[in-house]
Amino acid sequence: MKKPLFNLFLLVFGVVAVETGCKKSDGTTAPTIQTNGVISNVSDTVAQSEGAVTSYGGSFITALGICYSSTNPTPTIADSKTSESTGAYDFVSTLHKLTPNTVYYARAYATNGKGTGYGSVVKFTTAATANSYAGTVTTFAGNGTAGYADGTGTNAEFSNPQGVAADAQGNLYVTDPFNHVIRKITPAGVVSTIAGNGNIGYVIGPAASSEFYSPTGIAVDASGNNIYVADQGNNVILKISNGVVTKLAGSGAAGIVDGAAATAQFSNPTSVAVDASGNVYVADRNNNRIRKISTAGVVSTFCGTGTAGYLDGTSTTAEFNGPTGIAIDASNNLYVADSYNHSIRKIGTDGTASTIVGSPIQAIEINDPGAIAVDSQKNLYITDHSGRVIELNVSTNISYTLAGADNTTGYAEGVGSAAIFYGPMGITVTSTGVFVADSYNNRIRKITH
Repeated sequence: MKKPLFNLFLLVFGVVAVETGCKKSDGTTAPTIQTNGVISNVSDTVAQSEGAVTSYGGSFITALGICYSSTNPTPTIADSKTSESTGAYDFVSTLHKLTPNTVYYARAYATNGKGTGYGSVVKFTTAATANSYAGTVTTFAGNGTAGYADGTGTNAEFSNPQGVAADAQGNLYVTDPFNHVIRKITPAGVVSTIAGNGNIGYVIGPAASSEFYSPTGIAVDASGNNIYVADQGNNVILKISNGVVTKLAGSGAAGIVDGAAATAQFSNPTSVAVDASGNVYVADRNNNRIRKISTAGVVSTFCGTGTAGYLDGTSTTAEFNGPTGIAIDASNNLYVADSYNHSIRKIGTDGTASTIVGSPIQAIEINDPGAIAVDSQKNLYITDHSGRVIELNVSTNISYTLAGADNTTGYAEGVGSAAIFYGPMGITVTSTGVFVADSYNNRIRKITH
């Protein structure tokens, strides 16, 4: 389990107290350490692995990092290894000079005066070539101008599109927050407006005359008949069905209130997801919680204490910090883009949260996650606001950059890192590709692989 930074403080300074207050080292043991189960940013010659010290063993740590080998299934410090700062609690190591298309074994290690402790072994395979995992990026809709125009493909205009979702037929639904409307894009690339008159406000009823205030998150249910929108500026969750907009939940006031949908309160809800039964989940960003709206119209806190922090655990002890994206798989597991924690979290059906990849201490594996999508194989697709689209393959336990580059902004079509995004936000996946709301480029981009 990940520990909060306050516990790390106690752990480190508790060790100092023991070492300065005792002349003997009796009772000390080798450190204990865990290896994150996902190997990140894998390419043909480079990969990254994360480790976390869980116990110092009562003695100062003198060395720690990741040891790895292509021949030893249980690598030790006698094999290749990285060396990180011994003051680190949670660290990410970069494994260099790997051989392409080769199976490697890696695990975290930490050494003190009593010996070396090892984490569990993670097995992964490097890419065959530099572009093995790269996707090809093209513009699906939008001409790059911040404006408002329906049309086909690049004849259409958006203004900072944020959320994107898909139905079973491959139609896309896009929140266009600066235009305060909801757009639809057919598989042929035809863009139309399905809700909103373009004015800032809060009006429900017939879709054409409805008004939104910076809608962000969007989801479509299994039937494809109901669309759910996180209307961020109005702090409400809306439903669009049969050409009519209705309020699903929220009083309109920013706050934190569970209970009946009409009087419940949200604060800056940014993303929504819907399960097969019709329950809707909300990434309630400013409240640092994941909320649930049941089919009976009751709002509850599904996970999170509300404290801005970082802690895995049960629904009533877990902590998030600015969750912005949420997705759900066929088994009703939730996945959260936990923005300020630079991590991807998983919430099981019992409400227990765990970290899949990332760390609040180092924004290396995931810099600034914005949104998340999951395919039928439970692979995850993540937008990193810093300029990347990341795929996490659950069958191989590796993540890699599908397109774009970290800390790079602009606009370019191309393959892998040659493609450039500017503030990639919402993301969804269909049978024809991965679609990204490239917000500051005012385009919907398509990635094929």
